[in-house]
Amino acid sequence: MILYGIPTCDTCRKARKSLEAAGHIVQFRDIRKEPLSTPEWRLLLDAFGEDLVNRRSTTWRGLDEATRAAEPLDLLASHPSLMKRPVCEDGERRTIGWDPTARAMWLGE
Repeated sequence: MILYGIPTCDTCRKARKSLEAAGHIVQFRDIRKEPLSTPEWRLLLDAFGEDLVNRRSTTWRGLDEATRAAEPLDLLASHPSLMKRPVCEDGERRTIGWDPTARAMWLGE
């Protein structure tokens, strides 16, 4: 299982801890230190659409209107911390965020 996120994100830390406690072997990928390639971003955008862009984040609020108008792929490639986190992936299964739906999928809650 791969957990995409940033190490300072509380939600990413909470998800990782819960997943490991449930027996998952989690490979954490820091999206700032190890940026995603264009094909990787496309795969996630195909799965989640524009929901992948966190429009409530501090990063989003710091962008000017012209930058905000860019395509999601360009936004995420330029500002990886705009990604809604965490994204959990295991084979073909993927979730975004750490809401009850994601927890139910990975933890059986």
